Amino acid sequence: MILLTGGTGMLGAHVLLDLVKQGKKVRALKRSSSNLSQVKQVFEAYSANAEELFRQIEWVDGDVTNLLSLKPYFAGVDTVIHTAAMVSFHSDDRETMLFNNIEGTANMVNLALEFNVRKFCHVSSIAAVGRAENGESITEKHQWIPDKKHSSYSESKFFSEMEVWRGIEEGLDAVIVNPSVILGVGNWKMGSPQYFSIVNDGLKFFTKGGTGYVDARDVSNVILLTLDEANWEKTKNQRYIVSAENVRHQDVFNYIAEELNVQKPSIYANSIMLSLAWRAAKLVELITRKKAAITRETVSGADQFNQYCGKKITEVVAFQYRTVEESVRQIASIFKQQSSV
Repeated sequence: MILLTGGTGMLGAHVLLDLVKQGKKVRALKRSSSNLSQVKQVFEAYSANAEELFRQIEWVDGDVTNLLSLKPYFAGVDTVIHTAAMVSFHSDDRETMLFNNIEGTANMVNLALEFNVRKFCHVSSIAAVGRAENGESITEKHQWIPDKKHSSYSESKFFSEMEVWRGIEEGLDAVIVNPSVILGVGNWKMGSPQYFSIVNDGLKFFTKGGTGYVDARDVSNVILLTLDEANWEKTKNQRYIVSAENVRHQDVFNYIAEELNVQKPSIYANSIMLSLAWRAAKLVELITRKKAAITRETVSGADQFNQYCGKKITEVVAFQYRTVEESVRQIASIFKQQSSV
């Protein structure tokens, strides 16, 4: 039995689909208030028998921050895939996010140790990896160092990882994957899937920054490959950056615009414009009580181009990344189909 957290998220939904396609028994943790529409959306995008596959999932209600609510679900579990995490770049969410991500991971690790779970996969982020000097590519060897420039999300993911390393020291066999920006099908109004909606609605501005990008299907594939019995002895107790290419954000938006046949962003948003934008958004947030899409953290380093090396995993298992252009083309096609319904 495989226990998966975060199954209602975009990446979690892709992992669920791959697991049930392989005939695995899956127990997926969700909150009682969770909406399963994104999961069904992913299943329908990539499977002709989506409903049949969806019914194979054993959904259970619980909360990763509540250890007692989790305990019953570890019975008979051989493998844990922990994808659940709160993602926010709003200062007001800092304490909640730190608690949810760190405490939630600690609980999962502690129960995995208690129930002698054989394999544990923690989905982290490149946000938990260190920085490189002089524009060199960032690898798994670069260490995260506390810095005021780090986002609260980065901090929460780093200390979540520390809980997994602590578990490894206590006897848990685990693997950590650090995806870059994940491109995938999902709720077109949230996360990276909303890039397609924003560009389709007429995004006008761009920045000169860039980072690593990767397809959600590739991240899911890597997770399953690292956990595969044939690979486990060589993949366990390691961390892997999962990133296909380093691309400027402007180029990603241009790829999307081309596939959707809409106008490309054409106005460069410099640091002054961005500074004014997040301050104006904060003011609107205070008035309307609705969280702003633009925050100080989201525009920080907008012109930086951080490059990540996702090569290590390809040297350990038989795996090849999709290109970013290929990912955008395929996702854009699904976006057009689902948006026209």
